[in-house]
Amino acid sequence: MALYKTYSKDQKKCAVTFELTPEAANGAEQVWLAGDFNSWSSIDTPMKKLKNGTFKVKLTLEAGKEYVFEVFSGKATNYTSAQQNGPDFSFTFTTTAA
Repeated sequence: MALYKTYSKDQKKCAVTFELTPEAANGAEQVWLAGDFNSWSSIDTPMKKLKNGTFKVKLTLEAGKEYVFEVFSGKATNYTSAQQNGPDFSFTFTTTAA
């Protein structure tokens, strides 16, 4: 899982692009991002599958905060059902510029 951050001119917002390689996706046809930024919804933030098999999604978040997220693959109807199989990845990141 890779993430790339860019900041607004006023440094108040951070655009975060999440990328999951085909190898990391392990053959998944659908992947979702869940975290404190979307109330832990495992279906509200789907990642788009690109032609090369990479999954990608871009979010605009408030800068200067720490966020926790998990990546789920497969078919989940809500966070509880997704949790039954467990996340594929769990991460914490901050939107503070390096």
